[in-house]
Amino acid sequence: MYLLKFDWNPISAINIVGNFNLHFYSLMWVVAFILGWYIMKRIFIREKIDLDYLDPLFIYTVLATMLGARLGHVLFYQSELISEDFFSIFLPFSFKNGIEFTGFQGLASHGAAIGIIIGMYLYRKKYNYKSLLWILDRVVISVASGAVFIRIGNFINSEIIGKVTDSNFGVRFIQDYYNKYEITQLTGIKDVQKAYNALIENPQFADLLDAVPYRHPAQLYESFCYIFVFLILWFVYSKTQKRDQTGYLFGLFLVLLWTIRFFVEFFKEPQGEEYINWYGLNTGQWLSIPFIIIGLYFMFVYKPKVPVK
Repeated sequence: MYLLKFDWNPISAINIVGNFNLHFYSLMWVVAFILGWYIMKRIFIREKIDLDYLDPLFIYTVLATMLGARLGHVLFYQSELISEDFFSIFLPFSFKNGIEFTGFQGLASHGAAIGIIIGMYLYRKKYNYKSLLWILDRVVISVASGAVFIRIGNFINSEIIGKVTDSNFGVRFIQDYYNKYEITQLTGIKDVQKAYNALIENPQFADLLDAVPYRHPAQLYESFCYIFVFLILWFVYSKTQKRDQTGYLFGLFLVLLWTIRFFVEFFKEPQGEEYINWYGLNTGQWLSIPFIIIGLYFMFVYKPKVPVK
């Protein structure tokens, strides 16, 4: 069982030129969006929807997801950026200590969810071929599949880490414990990745490595659970008549995904500098509760209005 405990020290990006790096986290977002597009294409073909509506839906979804996720992170977890590094909110650069390409590293799933709902509302106003809930009932299947890869990206980035544990599933997130400036100073090795590698491979740095605690790989817990959210949604959509119950799949998605998020939060370290801890629940858990309630409403209470003839 101890083979499940390991040190996590990945190459998280490929240097392209200067300070521009191609981050694997960004690639996970690309994979998520492309997979989502293919799933929606399959749904459109299955239901004989004009494929001309698909590409606009994709564009609206991408923009709504990214804007919602970024603004959600800033509002819920890192509002100090508004005064300290305002332009980094909207651009993939940090301007606080010179100009540095960082990618959009601060993205919140709660903000993404709100952004997608708003984005689908705006999309539906322009492309009025089905109801808003019909679109949401199907888009959430793609969203669930994408969530799997986003959490894998978080794991690659050594972010959204879990709490310290002595269980057999512990992971030492080397790059979270020592940032790139610290590791070069502590080891005396200028190349950042070589410095991290030396920390693990060179016995002379054993004390530095021993200081890094084992933590729950909460990102992988979440990613694994989201696989089942996607499979359940796809089964209900493709094999049952519940797909015809307006709002049901949307509600089921909200209940499944945010219930998982609620419980996985017990294994995570608090995120952001402005996290809350009310009655033993953190920011992510309190933000998840309204989504679960809304989901239950659409599953068991909501009745679509019958148009007057």
